[in-house]
Amino acid sequence: MFEITLKMISSVPQENDIDDEILDVLSSIGYIPEIKNSDEKDDVKKGVPFKLFRECFMNYPERYWTPDELIAYLQTTRPTLYRHLNKLKSLDLLEEKSDGRTKYYRLRNGSFLSAWNFVEANVKIALSNYRKRIEYIESRKGGI
Repeated sequence: MFEITLKMISSVPQENDIDDEILDVLSSIGYIPEIKNSDEKDDVKKGVPFKLFRECFMNYPERYWTPDELIAYLQTTRPTLYRHLNKLKSLDLLEEKSDGRTKYYRLRNGSFLSAWNFVEANVKIALSNYRKRIEYIESRKGGI
């Protein structure tokens, strides 16, 4: 199951710091809370969700991480880590592989752009399916 909520954003990136751009995108897709002021930006940048995405997955996009490696790097708890991993997985930005007992995570296809292309393709399919169902309903409304 794929679930994403998108907020309309400008198609032209601002000339912001790259971390501010990442914050804006992550907030717009619902991975992190909406940021209301610059004081909140600094706090969010220090938090586990941002550090997980930026410092682990974006800085090392082709690397597969184990949960234990991520817990040690982020100095966080297993429940906190899995909450954020699951959110990224629900957005279809992460891929997961397993060697039996151990799971490994990285950005889908080793790139944020490739991961986003995957998300776009899923959204396009979902919207097409909705259109077909709505067209069917509209064509049948006379029989109600």
